[in-house]
Amino acid sequence: MEVLQPTQPDDSAVLGALATAVGRIARNDGDHATAIPELSLHRRSAATEPVHCIYGFGLGITVGGQKRAALGDEIYEYGAGQSLLITADLPVVAHVTRASAAQPFLGLMIRLDPRAIVQVATEMALPPPSREPHNQRALSLGALDPTLLGTVTRLVELLAEPRLVPQLAPLLQKEIVVRLLAGRHGPQLQRLMTVGSPSQQVAQSLAWLKMNFRKPVQADELAASAHMSPSTYRQHFRAVTGMSPMQYLKQLRLQEARQLMLNQNIDAGTAGVRVGYESASQFSREYARLFGAPPLRDIRRMRDATAVA
Repeated sequence: MEVLQPTQPDDSAVLGALATAVGRIARNDGDHATAIPELSLHRRSAATEPVHCIYGFGLGITVGGQKRAALGDEIYEYGAGQSLLITADLPVVAHVTRASAAQPFLGLMIRLDPRAIVQVATEMALPPPSREPHNQRALSLGALDPTLLGTVTRLVELLAEPRLVPQLAPLLQKEIVVRLLAGRHGPQLQRLMTVGSPSQQVAQSLAWLKMNFRKPVQADELAASAHMSPSTYRQHFRAVTGMSPMQYLKQLRLQEARQLMLNQNIDAGTAGVRVGYESASQFSREYARLFGAPPLRDIRRMRDATAVA
């Protein structure tokens, strides 16, 4: 199992300003939506249990404490000043690994718009990126440079001036995209946006799967729609997501079923059917393999944990 850790940024003053801005708004533990729809703030005063979730297209930044995300066999550790750029919907297992009341975990998430990235990249006339397989992963770990951290800080500080948010937030968000494209994350974003590239074709498949995972799906049909042979398609799909197409589909289905049982109080059989399973035994078996317990026991455990918290 590979553990990936970036180098630490060297500008503590910029990071300190961002931590102050986030902490001023996220005063209590939890996930905080903001007046800027694409921006959310997060605080935890203790380490958390691993949680299965879907990371969507965006930039996640740790401001204080430390967090871990597992994508397949890869482990991504990121602390203060470090970030994850996610360029496709990815099923991960994530949790806060270091936090306390005195030094809480503080983080933020900025959702990115692929259309805006295409427009800005076109305006910048950037050179074409490398297409080497090891550069295709849809999750990129890195330390943010002080200039980009400064732009993010100004975006968070803007929340203190709500009258100015409609005019200034779009400008700062565009600046963030420009700096991402011009920095270490640029090649990853460009590959995703290059029409006809393997990364872009896989991204289209991921978007289709997100909307259609309840339907019967064949890997060979996905490959044909991406104009690749099945073996080439599997190779590029794994390079982007860290898993095979069928593993990805399975995780989408099981995570959706878990949410249905937890939030809508429906039984396991109904949940399995709703997400595309024809066999109740297969659903229960694959659910237990992913979440560590059969559906009913897992949901009971989650509700008990919520009640204690």
